[in-house]
Amino acid sequence: MIIPPHATVAGTWLSGTPALSVISALSGTPALRRCNRYRRSMVSVSAAPDPATLSESDEAHVERLVDELVASKPPALCSEVEFLGAQFDAGLAFVHFPVGYGGLGLSRKLAPVISARLQKAGAPNLVARNAIGYGMAAPTILALGTEEQKRRYLRPLFTCEEIWCQLFSEPGAGSDVASLATKATRDGDEWILDGQKVWTTLAHTSRFGMVLARTDPEAEKHNGLTYFVVDMHAPGVEVRPLRQMTGDAEFNEVFFSGVRVPDSERLGPVGEGWRGAIVTLMNERVSIGGSIAPRGSGPISTAVGIWTSLPDGERSAAKRDRLVSLWIQAEVLRLTNMRAAAASALGTPGPEGSTGKLAYAEINKSIYEFCVDLLGARGMLYDSYEMRRPDGAGGHGSATRMFLRSRANSIEGGTSEVMRNILGERVLGLPGDVRVDKGVPWSKVPRN
Repeated sequence: MIIPPHATVAGTWLSGTPALSVISALSGTPALRRCNRYRRSMVSVSAAPDPATLSESDEAHVERLVDELVASKPPALCSEVEFLGAQFDAGLAFVHFPVGYGGLGLSRKLAPVISARLQKAGAPNLVARNAIGYGMAAPTILALGTEEQKRRYLRPLFTCEEIWCQLFSEPGAGSDVASLATKATRDGDEWILDGQKVWTTLAHTSRFGMVLARTDPEAEKHNGLTYFVVDMHAPGVEVRPLRQMTGDAEFNEVFFSGVRVPDSERLGPVGEGWRGAIVTLMNERVSIGGSIAPRGSGPISTAVGIWTSLPDGERSAAKRDRLVSLWIQAEVLRLTNMRAAAASALGTPGPEGSTGKLAYAEINKSIYEFCVDLLGARGMLYDSYEMRRPDGAGGHGSATRMFLRSRANSIEGGTSEVMRNILGERVLGLPGDVRVDKGVPWSKVPRN
């Protein structure tokens, strides 16, 4: 039987989607049976925001503001910086931020409405160029920054005149970031920064970085940290590339040797850097795995595109079943992210960010593995392993390139194992991992 128009699969409306032509032939297949079992086990969600959950006046208001912005600053006739600056001033940069800081103080559920309307108008979208700035630095500065810091940093961050990076991980402090050893020593109205960071995305293009440093080695590891903004062009900052197996070097090592940071560039109180780090990390997970893209877009669109290009003889029922199973997983993740966005309309995201990030990482890897399988012998070909220094994060390109890049998805922004720990402890209430460093000064904890 053919699935009729508006039939539901895993709680999603499939009419008019790119995958309908694939799914319509699947009645009675294992994928559809699994899908129906999953649908029955899920809380019902819709494929688009429930109109009742959005204020009609708010939605109409932002749509009017977008139309006014595009009319006054036609994207084709002005520079990216000029348009993005006007977008920030109109409160359409971070809609849930307060007025004056790039927002309107409205629900973050309106962000997809704004993005879709701007995209249709051909407006610039530079998220990949400043992914850390948009997804992590902006909410951290809003939560922890002084009035002066907010006024100074948020607008040029959004216009991408100033790129940001995050300086947390170290060679001996990856998943356990709180054990970091980079130190900041007080010297009058300045701090002297010494140490090494690693896996720093886009440090080579960044103007500023958010750095977590140890200011009290005699305190317990979580309590002796302080958060700073560091000038990546300051004397004593050295950035070295880390070449990935794709050939790209979007990650870096960063060395600090006697770098002077004014106390005015501190984010939050001395010794409370971990509290600020949590704000950054929660937003990081949402920015990586919590985006709400159009249905059928992203990695799954690559898989569907390869499938439709195959000769009939290479399209087996088993491959078709696998494709639709992945499409369903991608759609369920998209709907879950919509629900999470509705639940955290304002403020710092909670553990739901770990759900999206974990699912995003695992689904991405599965989709690109499938893409390479579909390509057959062509999946062994690669354009070039020559080292490149990209100006954006996350990578893009062919299915084979993204197959290699997707390996990092379950490591960056918190490993999948760490995400499962967070969900187990903070959502399910399971006992935490055994800790031998609790109540022990950081200086007394054995380290490699």
